Amino acid sequence: MTGTGQDWYEDAVVYTLDVKTFNDSNGDGWGDFRGLIEKLDYIDDLGVDCIWLRPFYPSPLRDNGYDVADYRDVDDRLGSLSDFEEFTDRAHERGIRVLTDVVFNHTSMDHGWFQAAREDPESEYHDYYLWTSHVEDAYDTINIFPEYEDGVWSYDEVAGKHYFHQFYHHQPDLNVANPKVRDEMHDILRFWLDKGADGFRIDAAHPMLMQKGHNGTEEGIWLFKEMRDVVKAEKDHAILLAEADDQPEHLDHYFGDGDTFDLLFNFVLNAHMTYAAGVKDTWPLHRADEILPDISDVGHWANFLRNHDEWNLLKLPDDALQHAREYFGPDDDSSWIFGRGHRLRLADLYDGDHDRIAMAHSLLFSYPGTPVILSGDEIGMGSDLWLDERESVRTPMQWDDSENGGFSEADREDCYNPPIAHGRFSYEHINVADQREHPESLLSRIQRIVATRQDNLELVDGSFHIADSGHRDVFVHRLDTDDTAFIFAHNFADESRESVLQWEVPDADTTQELGPGDYHVEDGGVTFLLDACDYVWLRGDKSHWD
Repeated sequence: MTGTGQDWYEDAVVYTLDVKTFNDSNGDGWGDFRGLIEKLDYIDDLGVDCIWLRPFYPSPLRDNGYDVADYRDVDDRLGSLSDFEEFTDRAHERGIRVLTDVVFNHTSMDHGWFQAAREDPESEYHDYYLWTSHVEDAYDTINIFPEYEDGVWSYDEVAGKHYFHQFYHHQPDLNVANPKVRDEMHDILRFWLDKGADGFRIDAAHPMLMQKGHNGTEEGIWLFKEMRDVVKAEKDHAILLAEADDQPEHLDHYFGDGDTFDLLFNFVLNAHMTYAAGVKDTWPLHRADEILPDISDVGHWANFLRNHDEWNLLKLPDDALQHAREYFGPDDDSSWIFGRGHRLRLADLYDGDHDRIAMAHSLLFSYPGTPVILSGDEIGMGSDLWLDERESVRTPMQWDDSENGGFSEADREDCYNPPIAHGRFSYEHINVADQREHPESLLSRIQRIVATRQDNLELVDGSFHIADSGHRDVFVHRLDTDDTAFIFAHNFADESRESVLQWEVPDADTTQELGPGDYHVEDGGVTFLLDACDYVWLRGDKSHWD
C-alpha cells in the first residue's frame, strides 16, 4: 500500500470516479460496485494509489447523489454494503486506498430525518434543520445556485414553516450547531471506516462554516477538528479532504493548527493552471503563486485540472474570467453555468488536443501537493452539453468502441446518463481499448507521468521557485528538497521554443526523468529545446546545483 503511516496521502495520486457511470456489471444501465471491482486492474495499471468515490448512497438523484437520503447504505442500484466491503478489500490488496464522499452540509428532503422534522415540530429531528415562521425577518444570503433558486428559504406545507437551504430547495441544510447532528455525523464516519474506507472528502466544507438560518457556527473550524479526532481514533491513517472553495486569504484556516483537514482542494491553482495552459500564457501561474497562502507547516494541497462540477473561474481576475467565458465556450454560451464557469471537460477546453492535455497533466504532477485525476480525462473524454447542468461532464466511462462504449449492455436510453455516441468525443473515437496498447496515446503518456511522479516522491513537498524562462508561453520552475533539486520546463505554445536559464546545472549529475522535450547544458547554464506542448523534468543532486 502506498506510503506508510499517517502521512500516506502526501505521496498519493488520487483518481476520482462515480460508481454510477464507471462500469455496469449486470446490464441494467447503472454502474455498480461489482463493475468497479472488475476494473480495479485498470486503475492499478494507471498507477494511482487512492480512489475517491463520489456519493453512492440511497438518493432520489436530483443532484447526482449529493442529495443523500440514507448515509448508512449503498443505493441498491449500485450494489450492497457487502459489495462495498469487497471493493475496499480488493482495492487494498492492490495497495489502493479508498476515500468516500460525505455530504454533511445538507440532506435530501427525502431523508428520514427531514420527513420526521417536517411532520412533528416536537421531534428531536425538527432541530436537525433550520426553520422560521417569520421569513421576512430571517437571516438572508445569496443561494449557491442563483440561476435556479430564488433564495435560501423555502416554504414547507407539511411543517407550515420555511426551512433554510444554501443549495437547491430539495436539499435542506443541517443544523450543524446541534450536538445531536454532530453525533450523527461522527457515527456515520465510524460506520464507513469500519466498512473499509480510509478517509473522507468533506463536501461543501465552506458552506458548513457559514451562517445558517438563525444559527452561526462561531469560528466553526472546531466542527472539522471533532471529525478529525473521530477518524484518527478509529483509524490512525484515515484522512479528511476538504472541498472549501473559499477566498485565498482564508484557505489556511481550514487546516487549523495542523489538526483539522489533511488535504484541501486547490481551487485557486485549478482556475489559474487550467486557464494558463489553455490560453498559452504563464501569467496566471505567477499570480496563483502570489495569492496562495503558505500551508507547508499545517497541511497539504490537493491539485487538479478538472473535477465533476463546473470549472469554477471566480478566483481569476474579472477580465480573465470574462475572457475565459468567451475563449473556451461555444458561441451560444450553452456551456456557461451559475455565472461562474464552464460545464466542459478538459478535452473540450483544449479542443481535443492530446498534446496539450498531456502537457497540462505533466505541469499538474510537477507541482508540490497531491495530484487528482478525473476519470476519463486520462483518455480525453469530452462533455455532452445536451445533458442538464453539470451532468454534461458525468457521462459513462468509455472502455471500447462497442455499444455504449463498453460501459453497459443495456439499451442506451436505460443508462444512468447516455454514453457519448456522436462527434469527435464519441466512444467510437475516444476509448481505453484503442489507447491502451499505443505508447504515444494520451493514456500511455498519462501513465508515464504518474509513474515518474511515483518514482520521484521527494518533489511532493519541495521548496517551489519560478524562473524567468524568457518567454510568456514557457513556464519553468524548480523544486528543492533536502538533497535533490528538480527543474521543470513546459511549453504552452503551438510553436517550438528555446529557453535558456543561468542556473548552474552540471551535465554529469543531471538526469532527464520525463518528457518528449530536450535540453543541453553549456557553461553551467541549461537550455531547453521544446516543440509545441513539450515538457521536460530534470533531476539532480542539490549540492551540485546553484
